[in-house]
Amino acid sequence: MIIHNFDLQPSLVSQYLAEMRDISVQSDRLRFRRNLERLGEIFAYEISKTLEYKKLAVTTPLGVEAECGVIAEQIVLATIFRAGVPFHQGFLRYFDNAENAFVSAYRKYKEKENFDILIEYLASPRLDGKTLILCDPMLATGASMELSYKALLTKGAPAKLHVASVIASQQAVDYMQSVMPAEAELWVGVIDDRINDHSYIVPGLGDAGDLAYGTKE
Repeated sequence: MIIHNFDLQPSLVSQYLAEMRDISVQSDRLRFRRNLERLGEIFAYEISKTLEYKKLAVTTPLGVEAECGVIAEQIVLATIFRAGVPFHQGFLRYFDNAENAFVSAYRKYKEKENFDILIEYLASPRLDGKTLILCDPMLATGASMELSYKALLTKGAPAKLHVASVIASQQAVDYMQSVMPAEAELWVGVIDDRINDHSYIVPGLGDAGDLAYGTKE
């Protein structure tokens, strides 16, 4: 698996990550969601550089044809509810002709620190031969991402796979490399050292879903 770590070169990703991590800033839900969208836009732009393009003749108002490059791949943007929605929206602002897929994956706790990952809902177009971009802000253990990808494979085998997360743990990155296709590409804003006993990334930023939409029962 090819790893793209934005933290290796300071950029606007660093600025938005600082705001999302900062406990004095992240309580502003609107700002938190918008920063997720901004990161989705940046990730989409960077991923666009790796795609295949074709030439298209476009007639301008001057009656002259201009040869332009347009994306030749059919993109499907997939996200995991609920924290992934604003991140996904950022991708969709740039890949505005993309098809979309949604997966509901959540932690079902059996004990305080013991849980299973369950998939309850999947809505997706056919994926055969397409470019799948699977995004979720937090990549803690990699289990949700792996199960979501396997669920999406019931809709066909994509030709290419990009996985995108704002913050990943090193454990999750290692796990992704062991279970995802070797030619897949992982895009992360930063890789943190560890996860705690509750499988939250440390230093991380907390629960991205709660910060974006409020706490849940």
